[in-house]
Amino acid sequence: MGLPFLIHLEGKIYSCKHCQTHLGISDDIMSRVDGITMLTNFSYPVQSFHCRHGKAYLFSKIVNVTVGLKEERMMMTGLHTVSDIFCVGCGSIVGWKYEAAHEKSQKYKEGKFILERFKVSGPDGSHYWVSHDPHVGGSDADDA
Repeated sequence: MGLPFLIHLEGKIYSCKHCQTHLGISDDIMSRVDGITMLTNFSYPVQSFHCRHGKAYLFSKIVNVTVGLKEERMMMTGLHTVSDIFCVGCGSIVGWKYEAAHEKSQKYKEGKFILERFKVSGPDGSHYWVSHDPHVGGSDADDA
């Protein structure tokens, strides 16, 4: 088994906080405005997503990850079929992929990826820390 082939990204990059492997760019963060899903480019407010470690981002695409086994998870927004995603550089879990949404209003998430802020470095190289603040109602949270 050789070294993994890593894709190098340009722009405002989100990377694994452990090994700095590139995972995604800010242009691929998704948002919902007036019920329409669109790429943000930060010209629209990013919908707030949450997980058990705090805030998270919904990406339309990411790179340098492997996808784990599918499983059913009950989240604040309903039942979803998801797969954990792992950094190919170090093997850390960095988030999950939405394989299927069981509620019609959540179908826009199918095939999209969540990167947990706690597990990535931001475009400015900053690390995010676990928030002990309560989760905002209506956000996507992993109840497990």
